[in-house]
Amino acid sequence: MVNARFAIPASEVAELEANLEQKTKLRPTKSCGVPKVILSELEHDGCQPGGTTRDSCPWVESTADPSALHKHTMADAAWEALKQSIVYFRGQPIGTVAAIDKSQAELNYDQVFMRDFVPSALAFLMKGEPLIVKNFLEKTARLQSREKMVDHFKLGEGVMPASFKVHHSHPTEKTETLLADFGEIAIGRVAPVDSGLWWIFLLRAYTNMTMDNSLAETPHCQKAMRLILKLWLSEGSDTSPALLCADGCSMIDRRMGIYGYPIEIQALFFMALRCSLSLLKDSSDDFVGQITKRIKALSYHLHSYYWLDFQRLNDIYRYKTEEYSQTALNKFNVIPDSIPDWIFDFMPSRGGYFIGNVSPARMDFRWFCLGNFIAILSSLATGEQAEAILDLVEERWEELIGEMPLKICYPAMENQEWQIVTGCDPKNTRWSYHNGGSWPVLLWLLVAVSVKLGRPHIGRHAVELMERRLAKDDFPEYYDGRAGRYVGKQARKFQTWSVAGYLVAKMLLNDPTNLRAVCLKEDGHIREPVLKRSNSCP
Repeated sequence: MVNARFAIPASEVAELEANLEQKTKLRPTKSCGVPKVILSELEHDGCQPGGTTRDSCPWVESTADPSALHKHTMADAAWEALKQSIVYFRGQPIGTVAAIDKSQAELNYDQVFMRDFVPSALAFLMKGEPLIVKNFLEKTARLQSREKMVDHFKLGEGVMPASFKVHHSHPTEKTETLLADFGEIAIGRVAPVDSGLWWIFLLRAYTNMTMDNSLAETPHCQKAMRLILKLWLSEGSDTSPALLCADGCSMIDRRMGIYGYPIEIQALFFMALRCSLSLLKDSSDDFVGQITKRIKALSYHLHSYYWLDFQRLNDIYRYKTEEYSQTALNKFNVIPDSIPDWIFDFMPSRGGYFIGNVSPARMDFRWFCLGNFIAILSSLATGEQAEAILDLVEERWEELIGEMPLKICYPAMENQEWQIVTGCDPKNTRWSYHNGGSWPVLLWLLVAVSVKLGRPHIGRHAVELMERRLAKDDFPEYYDGRAGRYVGKQARKFQTWSVAGYLVAKMLLNDPTNLRAVCLKEDGHIREPVLKRSNSCP
């Protein structure tokens, strides 16, 4: 059954392709780290839109690295690795394991993670194989209903699992059950705040790519979505519309100083709220009105206090403190002397981004990749802000992309700051893992935003960089070093989301209509905030 409110009209698809082609052809060429574009970057080497197959889409190795030629193409190798990572439950595919590296202890890498499965799911959807995604959504919705206890404390009904695995309780009888981890056995006992947000995102992606809303309208999916939203929309004593989180609550699942209101969670929250409006079956109840109000409040908050560009940085640098009034400009009483030295050189005249965190007397100026790119895809960022974020990536290509895309955050913490903030974490040393490491999985996000903004040459250049090494290095989890030159010291090989992130990036470049899986149109009802200047500001 196809519902018109989930279908993408052919006129919109044609308009998207036409706009992308026009922007690509007419946009001025750039002289920074990205090659100049003469012809439309949407053209491809004969690959069929919507996915790659071994027979129909041969991948051509870069002539800059002839030693990388293999018997099988890189795309073939990636699809084979993704196929091998599939987990089956009672004969049906239900997800992909985090990694299939047999050279190291499995720990929890043999489990199906909610966030890790997202790029795998997108790859299958774009290839036209939605069954595994449907099974994953159904099984995780049912896992949500289980009682969740951590040290005698019962978690909220809406909490989704961080991961799950198939357990063979009676090997001889081949009895299979699913064991879920809601944070009670995770390393560091971190809370999976982002799991529910990714689940809603993935449900919308499935619905849009299949153009079938029957799964979203099933009672258990509707219930799961409402429980997630009820959990995050519940009223409390907080004065911010953003979600208050502990450290390690997202992709950065170790102590990295992101406690408070991290941009990654806020951007995902905004995305999930907007996705839910198109998925909830009953659009007339008060719950939908509550969601709409939260979207507007969250948008205002993030635009007002998280956005940073050259002019805004200069304003913060000149802040007065101890303001007490409704019109205070420095509402969080941020001390200008707390601005780190590196930001003054990092911030270009052209460009901007959403900073990492804002709370009383604290602004985390670090760049976080996922939060900013989700802000573009969800249309949290205005058109001007989206262009500015991508301008920043171009202007700071060596810092954020380097030799292997893509920095998870920038810059890295070191010395005493590293000791205090991470607790001397040996895995998060400078320019490693979450502390400034380079993560191949983030490539699909860069490609998605570059295609959305009509600048696909940026994403294509990043893909070409990755193709020089990723397959030769056996698709590692992450890379170390300021430029991302070295395979991570504890990186797993054949990391599934590194494989899937590459495949999704290629399919987005091959067929830009795949954007409908991950991209939301701008909401005309959301307006940019109008800030009033305090009388005490010079």
